[in-house]
Amino acid sequence: MNPFPQDRFGRALRSLRLSVTDRCNLRCRYCMPESKYNWLKRNLILSFEELTRLVGLFQQLGVDRLRITGGEPLLRQQLPSLVEQLAALGLKEIALTTNGVLLKKYHRDLFSAGLNRVTVSLDAVDPEIFRGISQRDNLSEVLEGLKAVAHSPGLKIDSVVMKGVNDCQLLPLLRLGREIGAEVRFIEYMDVGGATQWEPEKVLSQDEILGLLEEEYGQVEPLEGRGSAPAQRFQLPDGQTFGIIASTTRPFCSDCDRARVTADGQLLTCLYSRTGMDLRKLLRSDLSDQDILERLQTRWSGRSDRGAEQRLQIEKRGPLAKAQELQENVHLEMHTRGG
Repeated sequence: MNPFPQDRFGRALRSLRLSVTDRCNLRCRYCMPESKYNWLKRNLILSFEELTRLVGLFQQLGVDRLRITGGEPLLRQQLPSLVEQLAALGLKEIALTTNGVLLKKYHRDLFSAGLNRVTVSLDAVDPEIFRGISQRDNLSEVLEGLKAVAHSPGLKIDSVVMKGVNDCQLLPLLRLGREIGAEVRFIEYMDVGGATQWEPEKVLSQDEILGLLEEEYGQVEPLEGRGSAPAQRFQLPDGQTFGIIASTTRPFCSDCDRARVTADGQLLTCLYSRTGMDLRKLLRSDLSDQDILERLQTRWSGRSDRGAEQRLQIEKRGPLAKAQELQENVHLEMHTRGG
């Protein structure tokens, strides 16, 4: 058996996004704008042992980069213990995406356990704008968390930019990134998951972001060597680098090497996938590792997903799912699938 399969478009499997919980302590309007949510049942959530076994199987198929996500992953109790188990597998990199609210409390234990780097989601440094987006008042905790991990290797700040909402935060976020040694990545507002209020008019495109930055800084230069990374990187005249993830207007499906596993073990081979493969059922059966490995390889080899490109072709484009559909299928939620 070829241990490093490619899908139907020749894309290898190298990166895994592993959700450890669907719960979150913020209610960001582009992700969780509704007043009520259905949650995964606790007995369906994969144990640390199941998660580690699963990552080891993906590793045999070529995965060498792992990102722990949620929901908010720091809500998962004893997360450093999971990181320690995963680090023992010898992966090239273990990263964490967090909203930063609990980062100050847990960062030392996480890095001691083997975490390599952190990405903090932060959409505004202005308290009122932050509150308006997150529907919570935790900006001070997020900034304290960022301060605690300042200048750590590979530190990033991810910011979803919405026209007329936080587009005024581009420069303040870049200033914060410069102060704490973090590379800022601006993310186009996407129509996936819980983005039930998404409209094309609210998307601040990559071209528009660059235009705004050039008004302030002058010529912005693109950097080479993107590879399969989701962000195109750029450099300001003063040497500061930043990234733009333009999934909405400039999809990068052709280079996508990522798979996603939800906290209850659903394998998603595209962020826009409507259905997944139930890995929990396989893990809790009497199947051997080899049996499961063969099923994973078959799934990836048959992959033909180009979800973002297909969405781009829709003439009258709206949200991927409506609120009622999300209530009926929690696996469509971004906080469940670990965007």
